[in-house]
Amino acid sequence: MGSRTIKKEVLAILAESDRPGAEPCRELEAFPVKDVVNALFSGICRAEERLRWQAVTCMGIFVARLAEQDMEEARVIMRRLLWSLNDESGGIGWGALESLAEIMVRHDGLAREYVHMLVSYMQPDGDEPFQDGNQLEHETLQRGLMWGIGRLARENRRLLQGRKVPSLLLPYLASPDPVVRGLAAWSLGHFRAAGAAAALEPLAGDVAPVHYYDNGELQTETVETLAGQAIERIQAAEDGA
Repeated sequence: MGSRTIKKEVLAILAESDRPGAEPCRELEAFPVKDVVNALFSGICRAEERLRWQAVTCMGIFVARLAEQDMEEARVIMRRLLWSLNDESGGIGWGALESLAEIMVRHDGLAREYVHMLVSYMQPDGDEPFQDGNQLEHETLQRGLMWGIGRLARENRRLLQGRKVPSLLLPYLASPDPVVRGLAAWSLGHFRAAGAAAALEPLAGDVAPVHYYDNGELQTETVETLAGQAIERIQAAEDGA
């Protein structure tokens, strides 16, 4: 079966992920890992939300599997995702940040190698030593970044410790984009950032809706709700719960 045919079949499986009993990532195991990963690049940037998030989830699973077979090939995929976020790539990098985070959740070795790059997308460039940030200005990409940091904070918080993540997240709480605000709050809650509750309190009364992906489902909450949940997590951690 040629790569073009596999790509069509992969995307068709992802598109039908809402049918009863569907397990798209498991169904994709019928194809070679590298072919699936290459096909998923078309899925992570699709406009259809359910298809796109299924592609992100499967990207994490299959790149982690690829890393177990051939670590260098997996690094090539990570570099390809990073390159898509570079202005010189000619693209915009839709889905790349979410995919990078999902891969890091699934494979500890790749996480240790590339977590600094994910964090760098919150950091401005500067004159201080090692201040070589790649801060993103596009709000839609910032949404993916906030989701990625939160996903990683929930699953492997220790990986992010010592990288000033809470202080880097704080400015995003004032974003004009409610999804960025809400996901920044969501991320701070999963990081359980000590002392961050006070910064979240001004979001009380912010009823702008936030549509996001969590626990395998598309969900909608208000910024206020996400901030309140984050405060509860932070306070529980401070109380030793």
